[in-house]
Amino acid sequence: MNQQSIPLVSSAIGTRRELTVFRFGPAHSDQKVFIQASLHADETPAMLTAVLLKRRLLELEAQHALAAQVVLVPVANPIGLSQYVLGQFVGRFELDSGKNFNRHFLPFDRVIDRAKDALGADPLENRRLVRQLMRDELEFRTPRNEFESLQHELLKLSYDADLVIDLHCSQEAAMHIYTNETGWPEFEPLARYLGSRASMLANDSGGQSFDEAHSLFWHQLQQSLPASKPVSIGTFAVTVECRGQRDVSYEVAQQDADALIDYLIWRRALHGDPKPLPDLPMPATPLAGSEQLVAPVSGILVHRAEVGATVRAGDALFDIVDPLTDATTTIVSRNDGVLYMRRAIRFVTAGAALGRVTGTQPTRTGYLLSA
Repeated sequence: MNQQSIPLVSSAIGTRRELTVFRFGPAHSDQKVFIQASLHADETPAMLTAVLLKRRLLELEAQHALAAQVVLVPVANPIGLSQYVLGQFVGRFELDSGKNFNRHFLPFDRVIDRAKDALGADPLENRRLVRQLMRDELEFRTPRNEFESLQHELLKLSYDADLVIDLHCSQEAAMHIYTNETGWPEFEPLARYLGSRASMLANDSGGQSFDEAHSLFWHQLQQSLPASKPVSIGTFAVTVECRGQRDVSYEVAQQDADALIDYLIWRRALHGDPKPLPDLPMPATPLAGSEQLVAPVSGILVHRAEVGATVRAGDALFDIVDPLTDATTTIVSRNDGVLYMRRAIRFVTAGAALGRVTGTQPTRTGYLLSA
């Protein structure tokens, strides 16, 4: 294992934060895997999974069982780790700017323009050339502040990875994943090993999140090139939501770390015989089909269904009780699907987001993510 510290742009005199990176396996392998945890810094279950994954990778490296280079960043957001307000952890948004740490990663639009002239007829050589153009673009950019330098350094670590796994969690949730339609065949086995209750697909969710900074780029590149200039996909990327923020235990984290190891063996990034694939708990569905449940009134929120539950259209999911009038408003599902996440709140204002249910038919367009 090789450990590296990467300093971020200092936000103020006398202060400095850094990314800590762990590299396992052969440095010049034909395959590179990048895994990071807790880009939203308050999503602690992902971080514990990364800790246990690191321990296992150390063992496997000592056994010479790594076929790929594995780059692991267990703490992907040292900025957010320091953000406490009146005792409350704020790890999703940077307090200085209000920006979401996992939105609006800088796109590689100029790379696409340059690739149209630089590429030839060999798809593998074209992929190599595109990665060179991506590296040149990253070297050209100069981050202006700490937030930009965090996103910039994470892209520098991952732009040439064949596989990107971004570990997160929701507030209260079942295990679920997000990827694009092209990446689904690559990650369907991961969904099986993880026991994912929901797998949602979108080529472009509108938020330019970390996974899409990779997958959407290669998708757009392929769409923009003529047939005479084919290019192999450089990066398959997935976001894994390790249940909810309070699901922090050795047992659950070990289960998820083991599932990641099983998947890397299946993908031949690690040597060994892959375990038989478990049944897929739920088929993949379009992210545009997921139902976003919103409170129509204010009041006490009472949950009527558990996260991960299979629900049918018309099933009661929440009650909102007005403590002054005793009026109760029941929120029902419009979809047949899985209640894969809900907010951790228990008193809501009108318009507050409550939770989400998967759906098989696209019903939304444009920006498909939460704030």
